[in-house]
Amino acid sequence: MVKLVALYKQPEDSKAFDEHYFGTHLELTKKMPGLIEANVMKFTGTPMGGEAPFYLQAEMVFENKDALNTAMSSPEGKAAAKDVMSFAGKLVTMMIAEDTNENH
Repeated sequence: MVKLVALYKQPEDSKAFDEHYFGTHLELTKKMPGLIEANVMKFTGTPMGGEAPFYLQAEMVFENKDALNTAMSSPEGKAAAKDVMSFAGKLVTMMIAEDTNENH
């Protein structure tokens, strides 16, 4: 499995962020071809009791790197990418991760 992981920094307006993310962006993302599942988690703090430096993490799971590349270059993938840049471009960091459990 391969995951596209997105980490979002704390937004200035979390209510507006949530409305757009869950009402628009996540729906666009779910239309990407080859997407097996989308997992979204909100950070609630740190072990020491402080505020987490990140607000939200999203993992989009694909069968392999080719499936991820196909999804990203699809019209649906391009629409999701354009959307994320429009509302969270300064907040988001994206990375590609491989599931290490499959390699052991």
